[in-house]
Amino acid sequence: MFTIEDIKKAESKIETGADFPAFIDEIKKIGVVRNDVYVSNGLSIYFDSEDNVQQDSPENYPVLVINEESSQEKLQHALKVHQQGESDYFTFCKQAADAGVEKWITDLNEMTCTYLDAEGNELVVEQVPTV
Repeated sequence: MFTIEDIKKAESKIETGADFPAFIDEIKKIGVVRNDVYVSNGLSIYFDSEDNVQQDSPENYPVLVINEESSQEKLQHALKVHQQGESDYFTFCKQAADAGVEKWITDLNEMTCTYLDAEGNELVVEQVPTV
């Protein structure tokens, strides 16, 4: 079973969205099969194949208000900018909140990242690039 310390070590290598594929590769190697991230408070929940859970909340993460009107276009723009390395994690989270994203789920078996609004509707599903 992986630990929060293992996760934090992998997270420490992330500077922009361009680093996300390497992060996913690293946490997959330690046994993470799914990661749920809640935009409003930054809570990340990591699951292994036996549904064991580790939770992590970032320090100094101000509460974000999720826009009630979701926008696939705003989210796609925020993703593009972030994946090109032009925004940091918290900036992306603010943009995701503005686009109506309540949470995203990264499935490390399927290698997908699914962004959901408050009603559970899929806004964007994207393939996680491999390193």
